[in-house]
Amino acid sequence: MHKIFKISLAVLGILMTVAETSAQTQSTGSAVRRGGRDRKAEQAQDGTKVTERMQSFYSDNDASLSDADRSWMRVIYRSLDLDKDKNAALYFPEEPIDGQENLFRIIMRLLADNTLAAYEYLDGREIFTDQYRIKTKDVLDKFYIPYTEAKGSTEKNPRFTLDPVDVPSNEVLSYYLVERWEYDTRNNRLRPVVEAICPVLHRSGDFGGDALKYPMFWVKFSDLRPYLAAQSIFVDDDNNLPTCSYDDFFTLTMYDGDIYKTRNLKNKSMVQQYPDPDALKRAQDSIQTSLDNFEKKLWVPSREEMIAAREAAEAAADTTALETTTEKTSNTRATRRSAKRSSKAAPKEKKVKERKPKEIKSSSSSSATRSVRRRK
Repeated sequence: MHKIFKISLAVLGILMTVAETSAQTQSTGSAVRRGGRDRKAEQAQDGTKVTERMQSFYSDNDASLSDADRSWMRVIYRSLDLDKDKNAALYFPEEPIDGQENLFRIIMRLLADNTLAAYEYLDGREIFTDQYRIKTKDVLDKFYIPYTEAKGSTEKNPRFTLDPVDVPSNEVLSYYLVERWEYDTRNNRLRPVVEAICPVLHRSGDFGGDALKYPMFWVKFSDLRPYLAAQSIFVDDDNNLPTCSYDDFFTLTMYDGDIYKTRNLKNKSMVQQYPDPDALKRAQDSIQTSLDNFEKKLWVPSREEMIAAREAAEAAADTTALETTTEKTSNTRATRRSAKRSSKAAPKEKKVKERKPKEIKSSSSSSATRSVRRRK
């Protein structure tokens, strides 16, 4: 009997231990789940987290090419119109949807959090030094964007909270882009590198009329790249899956921008150099063509390429000669037809017979005849 009592006590203790263990496991699991939800909510509020490793990776990758490795470089300024289909990915979605934000909202969120530096927009010159760095508060006040100071904001580290409704993303309809075309001697290739981005605000005056352009500030693309790489977008209407990121969009030159300036000694824009619109368009096309064909001129063509080029030139010459002959033949036929039509249309002139003058008989013969007859 005593043994049975001891055995029952041992079984009861085991059951109580198992119950306590299961209760602790459930409480720990719920705490973990709550912690996971809190972390997700915190990330959703603070935006996409970018580690220091990501920042160093993009900054080192951008600065790995020194001037000694560049044998040629040309700086191009482009204007990206968001009304174009290729650039629509920078504007949409206009409002944040399922964690998707357009480019301007990403820039303003990083500026308000004091994780991105903005530099003053100068007239045709870009200087990315601390002397020309502008404060976020001055930007918000200048363009009348409402804000409130965020928690933990200090004088050395000012942070602001922006209501998504107050961010004027619908008024940013274009961007200015500084593009650096450089020839890399290490890889023997020409590559375009985006150096800086400037959002341009389009606002109408108090009395209406056409909207005026207000360039806001410059942002270094190397500072922005880690955050753009974490934002996926879709660029094709036929495929609604986000197949690339904002970083891919710029590094692969998937945008369509007009050249409005090239770096020159006089610091003049294309409009100042070419006031005539037709001459401006020809100059822009010439610059783009020279950039596209620059790499092709660096290499000696192979034997197969030379034969193919010669055959293409001969075929083009034969085609041109054939077209010239056909044009001459058609012109000759047209000339003949017009001549025939004109001859048929002209009235026929009646031929007037010329009357021959009558021969006058000499008087000597007639008088001789008469004299003979008289004699009979």
